[in-house]
Amino acid sequence: MITLILFWVAVFLIVYTYIGFPLGVVLRGLLWAHPYKDEEFTNPPTVSIVISAYNEAKSIAAKLDNISSIEYPRDRLEVVIASDGSTDATEAIVDRYQEHGVKLLSLPRVGKAVALNAAVNASSGEILVFSDANSMYKADAIQELVRPFGDPKVGGVAGNQIYKTEVSGGSSIDGERAYWNFDRLLKQFQGTSGNTLAATGAIYAIRRSIFRPIPDGVSDDLFTSTGVIVQGYRLVFARNAIAYEPIAATSQVEFGRKVRVIMRSWKALILRRELLNPFRYKFYAIQLFSHKVLRYLVAFPLLVLVLVSPFLWTKGFIYQMATIGQVAFYSCALLGLLLNRTRFGHNKIFTIPFYFCMVNAASLVAIIKVLQGHQIKHWEPQRQGQTQYENVH
Repeated sequence: MITLILFWVAVFLIVYTYIGFPLGVVLRGLLWAHPYKDEEFTNPPTVSIVISAYNEAKSIAAKLDNISSIEYPRDRLEVVIASDGSTDATEAIVDRYQEHGVKLLSLPRVGKAVALNAAVNASSGEILVFSDANSMYKADAIQELVRPFGDPKVGGVAGNQIYKTEVSGGSSIDGERAYWNFDRLLKQFQGTSGNTLAATGAIYAIRRSIFRPIPDGVSDDLFTSTGVIVQGYRLVFARNAIAYEPIAATSQVEFGRKVRVIMRSWKALILRRELLNPFRYKFYAIQLFSHKVLRYLVAFPLLVLVLVSPFLWTKGFIYQMATIGQVAFYSCALLGLLLNRTRFGHNKIFTIPFYFCMVNAASLVAIIKVLQGHQIKHWEPQRQGQTQYENVH
């Protein structure tokens, strides 16, 4: 009897997380659209692009060249780069762009949150745009990102991160791209009917008036973008505000990145736990619980299902199919790992199960580390061809 209860509870949680909730978001976006004002400004607001950079010598020049090509009034745009104790040529490269209006903050190694706070304090724009040093913007990205701020109810805008198609790699890369295409669709429907859940660090913007200092050790994009909701404004998704982002070169690097992101996201969620109150935040609270909390915890019902299904084999066809289906799915995931970075490893039959298992394994590792009291203070950027070194306490 206990095994039957565990089986069906696990099935319900898994199906709700991956099918029921997304379907509910799409239907809500189609049936209960809540449009916002989205049009060109006659007098564009001043914009500050703020970036925290640590040892970004390989990409920072290309980033600043990319910013210089952005189609936005130059007298309304400023760039502030906070060097977080860089020991390579990052600061020397940025220094060459100061005559083009780029401001450099040379800081000791203080961590990304402190560096971003310093960059915001040194900026003056009405709209703060947060970006990564290796994210390349489409020429009209800032214009598209700013347009929704014509609606006074909009406090933040999440941009559209697109992975570079020329990147070639293994199973995790193809799986990450497939997942992000799915997540982009959810963000669009979330923003259409109310609030997009959160922004990605590659491209998002908020009003300066509602920015609050970022605590150390949190996922800065999650903490800052959810702060828009806390203060009673809307967070919407700008599909045409595009940033191109490279994918981690290897599955090992991607796994480490996922663990780090999820650990820092848990701290942000704890600090933003008031947003889980459905009586105050209504459907947004359901979104946050379903797409963040439950999705990070779904590895546990997945493990329960694996453990109890074989014991129910004699109970009937449904349980036999559940057992066989899991064996087939995890076998494909294993093949995705073994065939990683081969031409056979790019088949979605392998890449999606492999990525699914990798993400949930990363969630488990992150939860264990969080429960053990680990915190990631500093890290080196995970760029192609580089190894990540984390300072974990």
